[in-house]
Amino acid sequence: MPNIGAPELIVVLIIVLVIFGGSKLPKLAKSLGEAKNEFEKSAKDDPKKKAAALEAAKIDGDEKVTLTKSELDALLIEREQKAKRD
Repeated sequence: MPNIGAPELIVVLIIVLVIFGGSKLPKLAKSLGEAKNEFEKSAKDDPKKKAAALEAAKIDGDEKVTLTKSELDALLIEREQKAKRD
């Protein structure tokens, strides 16, 4: 297996800089960090706890509903797609 040293990493970074451009690199890094954090958070969640929480949170009439940001974003995207189809 080849060793990856500093010269190879510099070449890779230069190629990434050429492909994405200097202005898009911070956005790319931010989105990668957010994706990593979301993955780690979902990996920690216990499926049994989720099922119990969903069962306990059955909606009855005027009860408040809380959503995570990702759930809200998914709901909004779904509604936009439905509106475009109609």
